[in-house]
Amino acid sequence: MLYGLQLILFCFAVINHATASEKPDYAEALIRAAEQGDANAQYNLGFMYGNGRGVPEDNVEAARWFRKAAEQGVGNAQYNLGLMYTQGRGVPKDDIEAVKWFRKGAERGYSEAQHSLGVMYAQGRGVPKDDIEAVKWFRKGAEQGDADAQHSLGVMYDNGEGVSEDDAEAVKWYRKAAEQEYQYNLGAMYDKVRMPRRIRTNSENE
Repeated sequence: MLYGLQLILFCFAVINHATASEKPDYAEALIRAAEQGDANAQYNLGFMYGNGRGVPEDNVEAARWFRKAAEQGVGNAQYNLGLMYTQGRGVPKDDIEAVKWFRKGAERGYSEAQHSLGVMYAQGRGVPKDDIEAVKWFRKGAEQGDADAQHSLGVMYDNGEGVSEDDAEAVKWYRKAAEQEYQYNLGAMYDKVRMPRRIRTNSENE
């Protein structure tokens, strides 16, 4: 018999290879595990509802299952629930609630939540605008290798927001992000073209 993560991985493997008529049976197995309180199953069920994988897409159900997992301390669920609050998907749009859940995920060390919490501080969404706090959380995510956080930390050094303006530090963090996905800003720095830069919003990070 499969339990916990083994059951979840088994269900996902089968869902990815099953025919349309077979998928509901395996989704039901995951639902049973989630209903029995398995936090990983709850998170993955939220992911499935949010993306229409093996079940009809339903943002309300996605938020419900993310919340159950988030309340059990799953950092990825806390991040995703926060994201849903920023977008008003399955829940009323509420930046204060978004910050609450991003913070929980960030404090558990989840890098995407750390970056998102930094964005909220940088933009003054759900909290008073505070560039120093934004830099703090961007740095935590950046040091874990999160490309979004590395890019945003580069932006802060580039513009002298929350830190002293420092082109060398900006290039350092743009370079780290560029190695993963962000080519534009590093090229702009080398070309000395001072293009307007901005921190990506949560909705752009989907």
